[in-house]
Amino acid sequence: MNSQTEKLRIQGAAGAIEVLRDRAADAVPALGVAVIAHPHPLFGGTMDNKVVQTLARAFVGCGWTAVRFNFRGVGASEGVHDEGRGECDDMREVVAQLAPEGPLAIAGFSFGAFVASCAIDKLWTARDIRQVVLVGTAASRFSVASLPPAAHERALVVHGEQDDTVPLAAVMDWARPQSLPVTVVPGGGHFFHGQLPLLKNLVVRHLRAG
Repeated sequence: MNSQTEKLRIQGAAGAIEVLRDRAADAVPALGVAVIAHPHPLFGGTMDNKVVQTLARAFVGCGWTAVRFNFRGVGASEGVHDEGRGECDDMREVVAQLAPEGPLAIAGFSFGAFVASCAIDKLWTARDIRQVVLVGTAASRFSVASLPPAAHERALVVHGEQDDTVPLAAVMDWARPQSLPVTVVPGGGHFFHGQLPLLKNLVVRHLRAG
């Protein structure tokens, strides 16, 4: 993403996990570590996805260290796709090794938002999760975990009005029983083509408000 991007490899349950870590440009200590999950591996999703990069830039711009990684079977990450189960393990392993303590943010896009919800469900009581950002949450395709009630004021859920991959109605059906607000981008599609600056601004505004 920039000259300060570090390329790392860590060991996960299915083998090596390929990771990119971006730090804020100045010497100010990071507010914490944001771990960001990418969209569906079987449909071209990788940690280099434009929405994932946009999330990373937003976190770094607000003083967080951003960590992106490739799920098992993607890029240089070893293993094979596991329909979300192993991918949740991958995300938790990235957290355990690259953000073992201190404030944590969990974010994801599409399938990655589903995996992020799983990670939040398993990590909530053990970790200080300060921020949650879910974009294009794949609620029509996977059983997305509900967010803990205490996470709601720390969570930003963003969805495109005209998303034809994950219908907005499916996300509303997931959010409604939780009374969880959803920020809708008018005219937005699943990949927010032409609207990535707007998406970044929404995330930055949320992070700074928190």
